[in-house]
Amino acid sequence: MEQWAEIRRMHFVEGLAIKEIARRTGRDRKTIRRAIRSPEPPRYRRAARASKLDPFRDEIARLLRAEPRITNTRIRELIAEAGYGGAKTILDDHLRELRPILCPKRTYQRTVYRPGELCQFDLFEPSYEIPVGHGQTRRGWVVTCELGWSRAGAGALVFSKQAPDLLWGMSRCLRKLGGLPETVVWDREGAIAPKGRPTDPFAGFCGALAVGWLILEAADPESKGALERRHRFMRTNFEPARPIASPEHYQAELDAWSERVDRRTHRGIRAVPAERLEAERGRMRPLPAEMPDTDRRFAIRVAQQPYLRWDTNDYSLDPRFAGRRVEVRVSQREISAVCLDSGEIAARHRRSFAKQLTFTDPAHQAALEAMRGDRRRGPDVEVEARPLDRYDALIPA
Repeated sequence: MEQWAEIRRMHFVEGLAIKEIARRTGRDRKTIRRAIRSPEPPRYRRAARASKLDPFRDEIARLLRAEPRITNTRIRELIAEAGYGGAKTILDDHLRELRPILCPKRTYQRTVYRPGELCQFDLFEPSYEIPVGHGQTRRGWVVTCELGWSRAGAGALVFSKQAPDLLWGMSRCLRKLGGLPETVVWDREGAIAPKGRPTDPFAGFCGALAVGWLILEAADPESKGALERRHRFMRTNFEPARPIASPEHYQAELDAWSERVDRRTHRGIRAVPAERLEAERGRMRPLPAEMPDTDRRFAIRVAQQPYLRWDTNDYSLDPRFAGRRVEVRVSQREISAVCLDSGEIAARHRRSFAKQLTFTDPAHQAALEAMRGDRRRGPDVEVEARPLDRYDALIPA
């Protein structure tokens, strides 16, 4: 390369003859003439030889057209059955160039959000079960959200994918953000919009808050890509080496982690989400004095064995209300019951997410034992006390 460049410089710049260049460089005159005539630097070339992959190129193209998502390993297995004996690297290099031609990837536009415009919601499933006490663990989900403009986020741990739990998670996330966006974004979650249309509980929740909704197309997670990236960060940064003792511990750790990461500079927006959230709250509508009620409510009649079963657990009821109807209210933290005809409290228990347990209020047990003792003693009977001289008169001396 250096000699080729020097020969061309001597000839075209200094104007030296081929004879003089040959004398100075010691190179053959034919070599000098080729260097002067060649506009490209010399390269080592050898005759191309056939590749072991050549007989199978058409079959590889056919497989890619038939199934664009087929893996390199599967393609190699199929062509090996037809006689391919080449290495894996040759096939991978060929597919790396062929896939973009036969199976072009989807492209995306950059989305710009206005402050307070959108808030994306989704479900994140922890990779481990959550300890719920009594030596048990339970599968959980996290209702997550992220604002489009500030990229501030929040999360709420729940233990079912039913509408009351997901709506409670949304309510908690909105309270953490401190304002109401114009539109909430969900995919086609079963309790939210299983067929692209909002369920009545979800529509009622949004109507009570006067926010709009946007239901995404099926199998389109890229439409909420900001939140998907947060999920990946939770998987790699929040979960590892973080022992959890209880649902309350998990929620406290998640809240602290969310606040910490929102104080970092976000690479996508090149700003600190916590600082942008302060500005975005000024463009968001304030939260109502009371968020929509998401508790479960139903009426039952107190059985002779005064217990209420919920989520495989039995909770005691006041036995004095046996046979009467009570309204049961199930929240994320408490289970309570109120007598419908008098408004008296029939039960109040801390909700447990462990299963197949019995919880008895000591006051209910004491009332039950008192009622049982009354039944054993029977009714009070007044007995006439007669003077003894009456008996003497009846017995002859």
